[in-house]
Amino acid sequence: MREEVLNWWKQAKKDLRAAKNSLRSGDYEWASFQAHQAVEKALKSLFLRKRRTLPLTHDLITIGKKLGMGKELMKSLKHLNPEYVVSRYPNAANAVPYELYDEERAKENVRHAEKVIKWIERCLNL
Repeated sequence: MREEVLNWWKQAKKDLRAAKNSLRSGDYEWASFQAHQAVEKALKSLFLRKRRTLPLTHDLITIGKKLGMGKELMKSLKHLNPEYVVSRYPNAANAVPYELYDEERAKENVRHAEKVIKWIERCLNL
C-alpha cells in the first residue's frame, strides 16, 4: 500500500482518538468536529487507494457517493457532514458552538465515525 494512503489512514485513526478524548473532557463540539475529520481523512485514504488522487472537498457525502458507499453508511456521512462548520463557527447555526452540543450528540457523532472507519478499515484490508 502506498505511503500516502497509510499516512491519511494513520491521521484518521489519531483524529478518532482525539474525538474520544474530547468526549471524555466534555469538549463536545470538538469531539464532533474531530469525528468529522477522522471520517474525512479515512475516506480520503480509501479514495487515494482506489483512484490514486485526492478529492478536493470536505464534503463527506460527495466523497462517499464517488466511492459508491451503501445507504447505511451514507446515513452516517449525512449525519456528520454539517459538523465541519457547525461545530466551529458561531454564525453557522446562529449560536455559540459549544452551547449547541451535549454529551449525547457528541457520542452519536463518534459512533457514526467509528462505524464508517471500521468499514473503511475492512476495505483497506488493514
